[in-house]
Amino acid sequence: MLKLKSFVAAIGLSAVAAASFAADITGAGATFPFPVYAKWAEAYKKETGTGLNYQSIGSSGGLKQIRAKTVTFGASDAPVKGADLDKDGMVQFPAIIGGTVPVLNLDGFKPGELRVTGPVLAEMFTGYIVNWNDKKIAELNPGKKLPDQTITVVHRADGSGTTFNFTDYLTTVSPLWKEKVGTGAAVKWPAASSVGGKGNEGVAANVNRIKGSVGYVEYAYVKKNKMNFMQLQNANGKFVNPSEEAFASAAAGADWFSVPGMGISMVNAKGNDSWPISTASFILMYKSPTDKAASAEALKFFDWSFKNGKKMASDLDYVALPDSLTDQIRAKVWSQIQK
Repeated sequence: MLKLKSFVAAIGLSAVAAASFAADITGAGATFPFPVYAKWAEAYKKETGTGLNYQSIGSSGGLKQIRAKTVTFGASDAPVKGADLDKDGMVQFPAIIGGTVPVLNLDGFKPGELRVTGPVLAEMFTGYIVNWNDKKIAELNPGKKLPDQTITVVHRADGSGTTFNFTDYLTTVSPLWKEKVGTGAAVKWPAASSVGGKGNEGVAANVNRIKGSVGYVEYAYVKKNKMNFMQLQNANGKFVNPSEEAFASAAAGADWFSVPGMGISMVNAKGNDSWPISTASFILMYKSPTDKAASAEALKFFDWSFKNGKKMASDLDYVALPDSLTDQIRAKVWSQIQK
């Protein structure tokens, strides 16, 4: 697995590098797709000589930057509603599919060994379940020795599409969560024992540091940081592990053009093999860009990545968009962007 720090050093994809690295294409936003955008960018620069400066600052930050017109494209895991796209004069399209994964730091359990349902996970994150040996967790894990240890909730401290998708899932499966917290890129976390982290990177670091903690990150960060994760019950009642195949199963029935801006939700998708917190990450661009040349370069990058980046995405356990969908994106979405 290539390390993200090497990408930052090589092609200036971090927020820090944004101030000092003059790139041909500029983008900012979601940390969720950062590993695959980094991998695509390195390969694209080797082949074309054109660089990408992507600031991995969170979905809310990406929306602010594209609306301020300081970058050529914004990236968000929380899709923008059609009415807001029309108001801003922007288009939106998915670029990659992956999964958000509940992670933990608990001695005595291997990755995927601890099972939870959506409602139990919601009670952990609301603070209604405060100890790891709670009866509701124990009933889902018969024969397992659970410690009498406080659960510390680790969440995003910044506005985040990963948070949007995670809370969208909890809202879908838990009336308690829907009533107490709801869905959002930034929410008020009610658990008494909780700590925030910036970006998927910050959440991963805090979970690995804090014994007894539970958090949520994109799957590439699980693998990169060798994290422990939970097995989660899906809409069909099956307990599944996160994987490229499980994300693809959830995406299989997606009707992308059923809503304006292709902003569909894949949480709690049907299917025996489907991962219940599978999500897409979206790109936002202006229909009438101020810098048409820069906009055209960004489209060239995504066009190349769609055609050549499938294996790179798979290596990081993302799901690349099928050719039939990327053809529709070119015809129905990119055609709206002035050249």
